[in-house]
Amino acid sequence: METLWYIVVTLMLALYVVLDGFDFGVGILYPVLGRSEADRDVMHAAIGPVWNGNEVWLIAAGAVLFLAFPKAYAAGFSGFYLALIIVLWLFMFRGLALELRSHLDHPMWRQLCDVTFSGASLLLAIVFGAALGNLIRGVPLNREGYFFVALWTDFLTGPAPGILDWFTVLMGLASATILALHGANYLTMKTKGDLYARAVAAAKLMGWLALGSTVLVWLGITFVQPILRFNYTAHPVGYILPVGGAIALVATLVLRRRQRDVAAFMTSSLFILAMLGSVAWGCYPIILIATTEPANSLTIFNAATGAYGLQAGAVWFVMGFVLIIAYQVYAHRVFWGKVPTTEQSADGMTHK
Repeated sequence: METLWYIVVTLMLALYVVLDGFDFGVGILYPVLGRSEADRDVMHAAIGPVWNGNEVWLIAAGAVLFLAFPKAYAAGFSGFYLALIIVLWLFMFRGLALELRSHLDHPMWRQLCDVTFSGASLLLAIVFGAALGNLIRGVPLNREGYFFVALWTDFLTGPAPGILDWFTVLMGLASATILALHGANYLTMKTKGDLYARAVAAAKLMGWLALGSTVLVWLGITFVQPILRFNYTAHPVGYILPVGGAIALVATLVLRRRQRDVAAFMTSSLFILAMLGSVAWGCYPIILIATTEPANSLTIFNAATGAYGLQAGAVWFVMGFVLIIAYQVYAHRVFWGKVPTTEQSADGMTHK
């Protein structure tokens, strides 16, 4: 039962990264691609109907983690308290920038909201990538299963690292690059004209940057956390995940050159899912790796709730999961297709 819930938590977090990830990608590329007010309106309209619903996956994943592995939830939220507060503020600024941008018709107000939206999107992508880097590298868990990490120390990995070191910064930058690729592929499905052409060019560039950063990340993982390869050695079937991810990334580059917009977006989604699945396979059954003593690590067995709670939660989870999937499918189906373009008038306002 613990393994099932480990898969569930991993799947929900991976789906969140795929769905909200293209929102972050659009935000990262926003200053580069949005060269006019009309372009920026189209980019907002491309994610406007779905960005809020995409964040449901993060909330749901946190709730499932609390249900299934409360000790890991408590340790993570207390140890990463500063990072989580930063994430919370970034989410608030990003949401306010999206929702309030059109409430005041003034160029400076719109520019402030644009800078806030783009900056928060970029920082969230980096922070979430660094968070994944912390999970891979490990944290200084004590015997009680708790830890504290400073924002940074000497930027080196070791028994007492900071949240930021060379590896987690590399993970953060790779995350921003990959999500920028994902966002560019999403924009090619939603835009046309000059904005579409710029999105295609951005997707091609970010695809090669994503390939390079992915290679650097995997080299870094073999140096920082060699224990991740043990599960692959014991169960070689797991290699289907990293190999499948590599194929998906190459397919994204090829499909992008052939202007297969939907297919390129789907393969970039598969790439993200496969890469996160690869990390989960390597970490299993550990949830939080201890950099102090291996015995201090939190696993799905010593961090899980009682058997009755896991069994009862499974029933409610299935119902909730089906509802979320149904909502997501409906929302994306209703707003499928290209966003209507706008024309900018002399007064700076945009009209359909």
